[in-house]
Amino acid sequence: MSHVFGRNTQVQPPMVAGGEGCYLFDDSGKRYFDGSGGAAVSCLGHGDAEVTAAIKAQLDQVAYAHTGFFTSDAAEQLADLLIEHAPEGIDQVYLVSGGSEAVESALKLARQFFVERGETQRHRVIARKQSYHGNTLGALAVGGNEWRRAPFAPILIESSHISPCFEYRGRMESETAFEYGQRVANELEAEIERLGPETVMAFIAEPVVGATLGAVPAVEGYFKRIREICDAHGILLILDEVMCGMGRTGKLFACEADGIAPDIVCIAKGLGGGYQPLGAMLCSKTIFDTIQSGSGFFQHGHTYLAHPAACAAGLAVVKAILQRGLIDQAATMGDKLQNALQTQFGQHPHIGNIRGRGLFIGLEIVEDRATKQPFDPNMGINKKLKRTAFEAGLICYPMGGTIDGKNGDHVLLAPPYIMQESHIDEIVSKLKVGLDNALAL
Repeated sequence: MSHVFGRNTQVQPPMVAGGEGCYLFDDSGKRYFDGSGGAAVSCLGHGDAEVTAAIKAQLDQVAYAHTGFFTSDAAEQLADLLIEHAPEGIDQVYLVSGGSEAVESALKLARQFFVERGETQRHRVIARKQSYHGNTLGALAVGGNEWRRAPFAPILIESSHISPCFEYRGRMESETAFEYGQRVANELEAEIERLGPETVMAFIAEPVVGATLGAVPAVEGYFKRIREICDAHGILLILDEVMCGMGRTGKLFACEADGIAPDIVCIAKGLGGGYQPLGAMLCSKTIFDTIQSGSGFFQHGHTYLAHPAACAAGLAVVKAILQRGLIDQAATMGDKLQNALQTQFGQHPHIGNIRGRGLFIGLEIVEDRATKQPFDPNMGINKKLKRTAFEAGLICYPMGGTIDGKNGDHVLLAPPYIMQESHIDEIVSKLKVGLDNALAL
């Protein structure tokens, strides 16, 4: 019996024994293609010698120094590199240990920003239904996935949620894609007015929604309208790029494709590539200057902020992404993979939609393709697919509750940026085996 408190207490997963490139191996020698990078984490694949060497070199120098006393060269270099390539206006980097910490940091910074400005009445956060921003209490509170929120609802802070920009499910036949995007974006303004503009501090959203919707990008013009609304009411725009950022969508920062810049952006997963636990909250110069010229102290912190070994890993990962041309490769391979998926599944009776950007691709599973009717959630199609694809040697990321937190199934693909064209057939064929077997159960 294992004493590790795992994710599922009724299932004992196999023992991982090694990893190389796009593959992981269990202790029986079975090989699995890492088609989701875990949870869109392993952007460089497994066993990258340069990243491993950078971590070892940092450990030989110093493993840990508390940020209350020291900074480190690794942290300084990583922050400089991120800001060099960050969206316009972003100027400072707050280095943490993961995505939930990054979102918590963003929420607390947004609140303190307004407190320091004397706008103490601003405390409300607006987010979107079917969003996911992390599992700590603040991040969970602003997330819009009802299944995740429900058990903890009594201890969550108040937040409100507008519709996601989910064209496949939300656009009316009478609307163009642009008109649809403007309509759902304008829900933000209506919600601000309902709550009272003077009480709202931030709107948070994923540029490409990951776990809960399955790689859903916004339609053209949506985020530009969101930015306009935030500016008109003096509200901070927080973008959660924990899953979709760091090259995953074919841009280093996913919001580049939407032509906007946030006030705060959260990154993780691909930032450390799985080699170390690492995340970051990046903010604008305006926000930082407000804190610096006010109290001078961000009333927040964690023991492992800017951990030197983690920062060394992140620096090596980001350098690799930039210097090896992996952003362009993610875009190119993503197009090729999506085309292959369209060829195989585009007319499949139980695949309703294939979407995504770069190497961040989702397939929505439906009972009836013509009507978009989902399977009965009691069938657990997504759970079956996770198991059958894994048995076929493919790690992918199926989830349920795509439509409303209960109904709907999808599968997310987020393979390493280093994948080659030769891997595409393997991904598609193993996914087909997994899907066929799942539907047959």
